[in-house]
Amino acid sequence: ISTSFADIFYNNCFKNGVLPLVLPPEQVREIMDKAESDPGIELNVDLVSQRVWDESEEISITFEIDAARKDALVNGLDDIGLTLQLEDEIAAFEAKRPAHLPTVAR
Repeated sequence: ISTSFADIFYNNCFKNGVLPLVLPPEQVREIMDKAESDPGIELNVDLVSQRVWDESEEISITFEIDAARKDALVNGLDDIGLTLQLEDEIAAFEAKRPAHLPTVAR
């Protein structure tokens, strides 16, 4: 959970099945203040309902996430898994193409 992440780190998180949660500064501050006053705080993060909360419900935050990234995380899909979802369409495309393409003379 942060106010921002570097682009490469942010994208790599999704590729590795990690949710990089970006929240507004005031909400991150709210979490930090609660953690300072209660070092044993536990946060719950529910990706499906797009919500972060603590057990006392003093912290209750909703968040936005790109629908495609959410779907990939919820379903445990990496780039290969996402591609394999299109396996039938890929096979149909390949069936229409010649098995051997002629080489281009230089």
